Amino acid sequence: MSETADVRLREIGRRQPRSMTAMGCLFSNCFAIVTLRRNLLHLHKTLLDMERADFERLSGRLTSGELLQLVINHAQFAWLRQISALVVQMDEMLSAEEPATKSDVDNLLDQARLLFNSPADETFREKYQAALQREPAAVMAHAEIAKLLRGEKQK
Repeated sequence: MSETADVRLREIGRRQPRSMTAMGCLFSNCFAIVTLRRNLLHLHKTLLDMERADFERLSGRLTSGELLQLVINHAQFAWLRQISALVVQMDEMLSAEEPATKSDVDNLLDQARLLFNSPADETFREKYQAALQREPAAVMAHAEIAKLLRGEKQK
């Protein structure tokens, strides 16, 4: 990924969704959603960088555009789409005209717990566990997400 694209991805991850700043949030769990979203983006980038390096070892250097096409269409990157989908759901919730209900927030947190604690998708589980075994940065990102999903305070 080019340095400019990398900077843009980091900036997007730091932005607060509109409803947190313009509309406010009705429940303290919305802070958990914003924090979880930021941590998921960090984890996703770590895993994406790992998959990209693996792909480039076999196929040569990728441009940002080629990487985007692979992330969207290639089977090697498909397992990461579950994390992407969770982030999209968070963005939609936090940007909605109507503030999220406590039930909405709790349901989204439950989806994240299921994804990381007992994923139904065998491929996701296998690839995620393998990533945790080989990438210390993924372990650290996972630990922060796990703390948040258990309701522990972030450092």
